[in-house]
Amino acid sequence: MTETISRFKVPELAELAEDVRERILAVQEKAGFVPNVFLMLAHRPAEFRAFFDYHDALMEKDIGLSKAEREMIVVATSAAGQCLYCVIAHGAILRIRAKNPRLADQLATNHRKAEISPRQRAMLDFAIKLSTRGAEVDEADLAALRAHGFDDEAIWDIGAITAFFSMSNRLVHLTGTPPNEPFYLMGRVPKA
Repeated sequence: MTETISRFKVPELAELAEDVRERILAVQEKAGFVPNVFLMLAHRPAEFRAFFDYHDALMEKDIGLSKAEREMIVVATSAAGQCLYCVIAHGAILRIRAKNPRLADQLATNHRKAEISPRQRAMLDFAIKLSTRGAEVDEADLAALRAHGFDDEAIWDIGAITAFFSMSNRLVHLTGTPPNEPFYLMGRVPKA
């Protein structure tokens, strides 16, 4: 079955600037496949670079929030945004980072019933509110996060991850980009 990666032109790897091609090939080497979002975004190289630079600045640090908690935000808010690609792809990353094959499904369905701590529930309550009713966010919401031990830097990260993936969700909706098949099983069963 051949799947369309995007409603827009998807360039061939050989057509891409060397830095974009190298980044895609590095991900392919690590994952064993090229995530469709990389190919979809390669349509616009300057935006590709900016997107993944900001992604990495938000998601590849372990300060204030763990990498698993960062992925929890992506899965829960992407479910609220009805983004199949991000729920499936980041659900796979979450299963691996949290070492819990159930957690991503729980968060995508109802984060309030998931196997998470009260601190993580407060984090996701805030992220969902910001994602779905952002105009209602006020000082009381930040105070609730501080009561659970989040400092201003962690609160900023929760908000920035939520905002970034709201944009990512909408780009996937625009392009019709489907999740790669391998994402569905990643982190569910032990590697052979």
